[in-house]
Parts: sequence; C-alpha cells; structure tokens
Amino acid sequence: MTKILIDLNIILDFLNKRNYHREAADLINRCAEHELSGFVCAHEVTTLSYFLVKEDKDRVKARTTITALMNLLTVIPVDEAVLRDSLLSPITDYEDAVIEVSSMNAGIDCIISRNIADFKHSRIPAYTPEQFFLV
Repeated sequence: MTKILIDLNIILDFLNKRNYHREAADLINRCAEHELSGFVCAHEVTTLSYFLVKEDKDRVKARTTITALMNLLTVIPVDEAVLRDSLLSPITDYEDAVIEVSSMNAGIDCIISRNIADFKHSRIPAYTPEQFFLV
C-alpha cells in the first residue's frame, strides 16, 4: 500500500473547505478506506491544534477533530535525531526539512502538499493531490 505524508496545508484545505478541498477529501477518504496509508508529522498535529483553537475558540471541537485525524492517519514522531538530521537536509526551510526527514525515517513513498515548490530539493517526491492522482 502506498504510504503518503499529508502536509498540514492539505488537511486545512479539507477542514476549512478551502480551494481544492474536494481533492483533499478524496485523499482523506482513501486513507479511511485503507486504499492509501496516510501519515502526518507530530509537529503538524500541534500546529493544527493551534489553528483550530485560534479560529473557533472551541477546545472540545479541536480535540474531537484531532482525535478523528489521528484515528485516520499515523503520526510520525519527531525526536532530537530527526531535528538534528533536518539541519542537514537539502531543503532550506527547517519545518519542511523536518517533514522530509521524518518521512524518510518512516519509509514514506511521497509527500502530498499544496506547496510542492517547498519540497523541490526533497529526497522524497512531492505532489499536489491532483498530481498524485495522475501518477
């Protein structure tokens, strides 16, 4: 089964019904139906919590949303080794480098992101959802 890391911008597309939310929903649904094996980095979960509470001021809703997400996607841990290795990544943006290194450690096949230019130097291929569905 294909292992994909779903970047936070795709999750926010889905949750906030932003542009391309249908493509994001298709990815999430395919993970729910076990057609794809979906992953997210641990630091993205904490960032998502920040956005959810900031927008809605509803901690219960944020917990429910995060629980549902963690029931669908496997959380990749971020530890000191990942953080140190990310400093040596060919990706210059540190957060994106953490995603790349975490994905490499977890054996991820590709990264799905709205901002694939951020992963131009990634050692793991990155696609938009639309590109991924064409592969």
